[in-house]
Amino acid sequence: MDVLHRWPGHCAQMEAREMKPLLRIHDLYVAKVVTVMVLATWVVLVGLDALMAGVNEIGAVGQGDYTYFGAITYILQTLPRRAYVMFPTAAVIGSLMGLGQLAATSELIAMRAVGLSRTRLSVSVALPLLLMTAVMVINGETLGPMAQRSADSMKSAARSSDMIVGRYSGLWAREGDTFLNAQNGTEISDGAGARIQLQDVRLFEFASDGRLESVAHAKTAEHGVDGWLLRNVQRTWFEPRAVTRTEALEEHWDSQLDATTLAASASNIWRPRYMPASELRAGIEYRHRNQLDASEFEEHYWGKWFYPLNVLALCLAAIPFAFGSLRSGNAGKRLFIGVVFALGFWLGQTQIVKLAAVYRIDYRLAYLVPPVVMLIISWTLFRRRSG
Repeated sequence: MDVLHRWPGHCAQMEAREMKPLLRIHDLYVAKVVTVMVLATWVVLVGLDALMAGVNEIGAVGQGDYTYFGAITYILQTLPRRAYVMFPTAAVIGSLMGLGQLAATSELIAMRAVGLSRTRLSVSVALPLLLMTAVMVINGETLGPMAQRSADSMKSAARSSDMIVGRYSGLWAREGDTFLNAQNGTEISDGAGARIQLQDVRLFEFASDGRLESVAHAKTAEHGVDGWLLRNVQRTWFEPRAVTRTEALEEHWDSQLDATTLAASASNIWRPRYMPASELRAGIEYRHRNQLDASEFEEHYWGKWFYPLNVLALCLAAIPFAFGSLRSGNAGKRLFIGVVFALGFWLGQTQIVKLAAVYRIDYRLAYLVPPVVMLIISWTLFRRRSG
């Protein structure tokens, strides 16, 4: 009797032990198919983006010492940043293609027949995507910005021999015996056009014999029609037997320094969308301390924080389109609708973020609303799908 009493529980344990490795095999198989399709899509998207960027770089070849080899090197160094940007799109398209492949070969039907739920299959898709997303987050904070800055520095130095970009020391430019160093800079656009404004500027002036004549520190240096205008200038003069210091609210700097090239270099250094979160945070604090507009920095800062959530929301929103009527033969149509539905997320989020900038709404709310709405819609569709 004791044996008969224990037999049902013993059978259940046997069944659980048999099903556990079966489920693990199916999880690995689904993850493998999805990963392969995501990587293939990723390579294609990054390659197309790099190819189009290479075509644009041809126009800059010949400026200074910038050659075709330099353009190729520039494109190669920007690949980590391009991979970071393209990954969300590659993830959603690759996931749909992978599930579409399983649906077309009736493998999803077989998996459902052995007891795998739609939720379990969705988890099998989400896990490899989470791992790849984690790698991309690390890339977006380390290799991507570092390689992009190196590429921009190389390009600026090649196009102008009198200009270099330092990782921590900012922008350096030379005109004759005067060296300029700027720690920050922005392009200002108004009705009269765009002009460059450098911040935290130092001018080092040397005599013909190499002696340092003066060091000037200006809060800002702005290039206009009449040349460069320095504001809040403190200048130290080094005379043979004395050191004097002068101050001026404004001071004109008669320089022929190429403002167009300087503006391009400055925009390359301080493009917020290419900065890691740590530098964006420092930029936000700097602008708040000096009562400057920090909206662009805040936009990209919170965009980095919500990057993983966006990837997950996109992929989960697309998965229900692979769980329609699997025998209906309209997998291509479902995939097309799913891609359009998922990629429309980016357009909607972009518009909401821009509206947040206009109406001074917290960027965290602007980034949170689209993925939450997408996940709610996805969950509703997921529950209604049959098969």
